[in-house]
Amino acid sequence: MLGAIIGDIVGSVYEFNNYRAKDFRPFFHAQAFFTDDTVCTVAVADALLNDRAPAVALKDWGRRYWHVGGWGARFGDWLSGDDMRPYGSYGNGAAMRVSPAGMLAESAEDAIALANRVTEVTHDHPEGLRGAAATAVAIHLARAGSPARGIRAEVAQRFRYDLSASVDEIRPNYRYNETCQDSVPQALICALEASDFEDAIRNAISIGGDSDTIAAIAGGVAEALFGIPEHVSASASSFLPDDMREVVTALYQRAHRNAQDAQGTGHDVPT
Repeated sequence: MLGAIIGDIVGSVYEFNNYRAKDFRPFFHAQAFFTDDTVCTVAVADALLNDRAPAVALKDWGRRYWHVGGWGARFGDWLSGDDMRPYGSYGNGAAMRVSPAGMLAESAEDAIALANRVTEVTHDHPEGLRGAAATAVAIHLARAGSPARGIRAEVAQRFRYDLSASVDEIRPNYRYNETCQDSVPQALICALEASDFEDAIRNAISIGGDSDTIAAIAGGVAEALFGIPEHVSASASSFLPDDMREVVTALYQRAHRNAQDAQGTGHDVPT
């Protein structure tokens, strides 16, 4: 989860001012901030931790942090209105907020079920559901110890995404796109090709496009693959208000308990 938040914060200054290289400095720009991507990720975590209806949690957190801005037009209309019904979205917001589902899942099937639960309340289009589920499964597999090449093969087969390109092949021609089908595969490649957590975020920024969301999706997977350096985690936490930090802490505590319970049953244990 924190990996997705870090991707969002780092990418916040590049969303509309793309930087198509990996050498940007500093890692956290002086003007970086958390965006609607982080707000929605915290809302999803809150829903899963406290058994809240995902739509209620999203509206609660979204309205609490309405001033953050950056809301997609249709999501903003849904967020500010009283109608709780989904609106058929296939935007990449489905995937950028789903990392808590991947962290808490006990199997790939459970990851899909949790992803569907928190996604279908807004993004009920098949492409929106596919993007969220693919991201959650990638996170679960990485936490369970699968190597990047295995995750790439499993996600490509299960979700019929073409993950064959490299970051260097994507970068020259990639353009801003907010759909799951044209941003989730690219974000996953950025994580699966990386050498460490920071490299994954730099990959994501370097391809351009919807930088904060691409980096949030990549960051959730990269955290599960590599972990996050302590100084990076500390820097990211300093951007967050207390209520968000409380949810983040609670999610990691729950994920740790789940791992301990799985160890007691002899199942594969995510770390």
